[in-house]
Amino acid sequence: MAANISLSQFAKASDLKKRLWFTLGALIVFRLLSHVPLPGLDPRALQTLFDTTKGGVLDFFNTFSGGALTRMSLIALGVMPYITASIVIQLATSLSPTLAAIKKEGESGRKKLNQYTRYGTVLLTAIQGYFIAVGLESWGASAGLEAVIVDPYLFRVTTVISLIGGTMFLMWLGEQITSRGIGNGVSLIIMAGIVSQLPTALANVFESGRTGSLSPILIIGVLILVVGMVAFIVFMERAQRRVLIQYPKRQTARGHMQADKSHLPLKINTANVIPPIFASSLLLMPLTISQFAGKRIAGESMWGDFIIAVNQYLQHGTPLYMALYAGGIIFFCFFYTAVVFNPEETADNLKRYGGFIPGIRPGKTTADYLDYVLTRITVLGAAYLTFICLVPEFLFAQAKIPFYLGGTSLLIVVNVTIDTVTQIQSHLLAHQYGDLIKKAKLKGGMRR
Repeated sequence: MAANISLSQFAKASDLKKRLWFTLGALIVFRLLSHVPLPGLDPRALQTLFDTTKGGVLDFFNTFSGGALTRMSLIALGVMPYITASIVIQLATSLSPTLAAIKKEGESGRKKLNQYTRYGTVLLTAIQGYFIAVGLESWGASAGLEAVIVDPYLFRVTTVISLIGGTMFLMWLGEQITSRGIGNGVSLIIMAGIVSQLPTALANVFESGRTGSLSPILIIGVLILVVGMVAFIVFMERAQRRVLIQYPKRQTARGHMQADKSHLPLKINTANVIPPIFASSLLLMPLTISQFAGKRIAGESMWGDFIIAVNQYLQHGTPLYMALYAGGIIFFCFFYTAVVFNPEETADNLKRYGGFIPGIRPGKTTADYLDYVLTRITVLGAAYLTFICLVPEFLFAQAKIPFYLGGTSLLIVVNVTIDTVTQIQSHLLAHQYGDLIKKAKLKGGMRR
């Protein structure tokens, strides 16, 4: 498909160019907002405090937010509260008959669930914002540094309101990109944040090589590993299981009876980048709260010591963190696949149009067969996602390589890039067909 698309066709696709410019402008706004700090903070003291906590979970969160967390900007929390609220609503929909009935109402039900997701986003952002504000008030007190330079109670109120406004604006911006731009808006915002950190990550690696803390052979090995991971991700994202679909024989123009054949493509990774994003979101939200809350109540009670111990065991790269992350990826891989693909509905559609799988009876037997095939390939997809997200980051952590754009980040960047390029090609192809139809109509009018 891409081979048949030229630059001249791209120049003529005015609607596609408008969508691309809108997407680019929205991402620029996102990057500008990441540099707008919260009111009442001393940026120099804040930077000094964050430098003392490098290598922890905040670095991983900071990668997803595009550096907004270390600058404590209006969008320091990024779209993670929105993603967490979406997870909660989707899980509740599968467990609650009331929400399941709302989901079946079609467009009106989808709007209701989206509204519930927005309410959940506000609540989660307020909770995280409050604990961040409380933690920043006492952070660095032992070292004689004060990041908060205004009244504490005023700072808490302004921080919560500012973070809620920033997160809700990002959520709205992502929805606008999805409807008026190219690609999935929320995924593009996450990818833009990750890509913005790539120069810093590479600079850290090369600086470590210059100072001698990393050997040149190790740096070359990291670069080879990254290139190999990108190639492997592209291969697995294109891999699919094609189920043969056969339709009843139909009479052709020459009077012959011919059976139509088609294929039902089932991707190895049906859930795309959703499992690692969901798993990261669920892990990062409580860890961020405990990271800042622990600083506030450390030494004051047994709860402070408990929170600090939990943070130590759940640091990025520790075995417990890896185990919980792997479990989250596997769970959401199966859960989201079940959400986006319904074997019963697919089997009913095939039966309605006369299609069937050779050797499989239409109806429930077909649904069971599709569920069996999908479960098997989802096991492979879950193993692939777990390997990509955990193994490189575990190796980086063991080798003490300051390269925080590990497997999860590369997976998101490559996947979102593939999806965006595919949508661009689809728009170009639709424009090409539209031009052909217009030419055919003009020729038909001239003959008359």
